[in-house]
Amino acid sequence: MKTIVLLHGAIGAASQLQPLADALSVHYTVHLLNFDGHGGEPLPNEFSIAHFAAQTAQWLQAHQLQSVTIVGYSMGGYVALYMARHWPQPVGRIITLGTKFQWDEPTAARETQMLIPEKIEQKLPAFAETLRQRHAPQDWKQVLHQTAAMMRNMGAQPPLGTEDYHNIACPTLLMLGDRDKMVTTTETLHVYSHLPQAQLAILPGTPHPIEQVDASLVTYMVQRFA
Repeated sequence: MKTIVLLHGAIGAASQLQPLADALSVHYTVHLLNFDGHGGEPLPNEFSIAHFAAQTAQWLQAHQLQSVTIVGYSMGGYVALYMARHWPQPVGRIITLGTKFQWDEPTAARETQMLIPEKIEQKLPAFAETLRQRHAPQDWKQVLHQTAAMMRNMGAQPPLGTEDYHNIACPTLLMLGDRDKMVTTTETLHVYSHLPQAQLAILPGTPHPIEQVDASLVTYMVQRFA
């Protein structure tokens, strides 16, 4: 069977992608991994797209995986594309879902406002507890702080630009939910227009949170492309 690697989003963990992994495992050999500092993994000195891409490339090499299809949700999709630009050898195809491509200082400022632990504890205590459990034994607040710092750096200097997308040679499918309130169609279309071998899919009735995404619909789109 073909091999698929699933990459989770910011402040997320591999466990969130288990329903999708279960659906895909009927047709593929599926691997999940946690980025450093996520899902209980030790915290690195700093979070960055480059670090997570290098980690993924090293993980693939260690597991002797080649020509894999990488399915990246949200930040995971950005990491996959960065990897295809800088460590392309093990990448066969890339599928992104709900990936935010536009990064500038106003965008980073807006996104980091949702990563303030004290506000989450006050207004969303159940979510705070979910984050605590998701990243234990690491401090979930530190995960949010380092994620916010990464986003500010991305806003100041986006890791991927137009020229980078032009140089990503592998076939790529960009998927975006039509109810996604975090990622715009405009930014997705912009990247789609600059990737040499890109396809685009708008998923009906699909918001951004991975828990609300129809795994069977994503599985169908993956099968059609991969």
